[in-house]
Amino acid sequence: MGVLRPGLCPGLTQDMVQLLRSRGIKTVVDLVSADLEEVAQKCGLSYKALVALRRVLLAQFSAFPFNGADLYEELKTSTAILSTGIASLDKLLDAGLYTGEVTEIVGGPGSGKTQVCLCVAAHVAHGLQQNVLYIDSNGGLTASRILQLLQARTPDEGEQAGALQRIQVVRAFDIFQMLDVLQDLRGAVSQQVSSSSGTLKVVVVDSVTAVVAPLLGGQQREGLALMMQLARELKTLARDLSVALVVTNHMTRDRDSGQLKPALGRSWSFVPSTRLLLDTSQGAGASGSWRVACLTKSPRLPTGFQEMVDIGTWGTPVQSSTLQGDHM
Repeated sequence: MGVLRPGLCPGLTQDMVQLLRSRGIKTVVDLVSADLEEVAQKCGLSYKALVALRRVLLAQFSAFPFNGADLYEELKTSTAILSTGIASLDKLLDAGLYTGEVTEIVGGPGSGKTQVCLCVAAHVAHGLQQNVLYIDSNGGLTASRILQLLQARTPDEGEQAGALQRIQVVRAFDIFQMLDVLQDLRGAVSQQVSSSSGTLKVVVVDSVTAVVAPLLGGQQREGLALMMQLARELKTLARDLSVALVVTNHMTRDRDSGQLKPALGRSWSFVPSTRLLLDTSQGAGASGSWRVACLTKSPRLPTGFQEMVDIGTWGTPVQSSTLQGDHM
């Protein structure tokens, strides 16, 4: 259920959005299910323009049937597996990050979510020679942190500079900025694909909680609608551009049981294909580099598996550092 906003589709202007909102029409569902003749009279808008707008929205947001065999063939030819650069993490992910899917890393403060994202970005940019888009929404990314990882991997300053150039960083501190970045990416991806420095293969969003959590709670229905619009953008982007999408999420405490659980609720839990839970290792504490990674959701492996992950030693090269294409 997308929220109506200027630029969502051709013909949807700021003035039109304001008029529709004044009559209680705030989402795509509200508009396509409304009596357009009545809306046209109350808002003073052209009936033909509203009909055309509804057709565009239905074409853009409706699901169309596909043949299962065709989907499977497309999946086999378009899916690549990207190593994270951390062998124990790759084991939990069944060899690495899969393009076309959303992988979520969940953990509390100090669990190492951002560090894992930085390791992934550095490895894909340096080891796999592919481009990375890093969307930072909590201010946790600095160039010096990535440079430290690259310096631990290679002393060659030219290689370090080349890897840094393949990592594009965008700041997005609210959900509207985040949606704009994702939509702008569609227009720019053709240029990035043809770039001599490699193709875009990984998009990191660190974190979704920072932009979504302030919108949720109470009777904020628009907040839930915006969250699901973001979810749809992420999943569609991963599939259409054949990129591996990595997002981070925080932990929250259940009101009834008091137990910790991933934030953003049940609706968001259906967004990632794979979910990893990071926790500090017993005895190591948050200051140590060892973490326990637990697989809590996967389309390929049984859940519940755990691996000890040393997030501080990405600088030690792993033997399997190449992009694996056409693996299923």
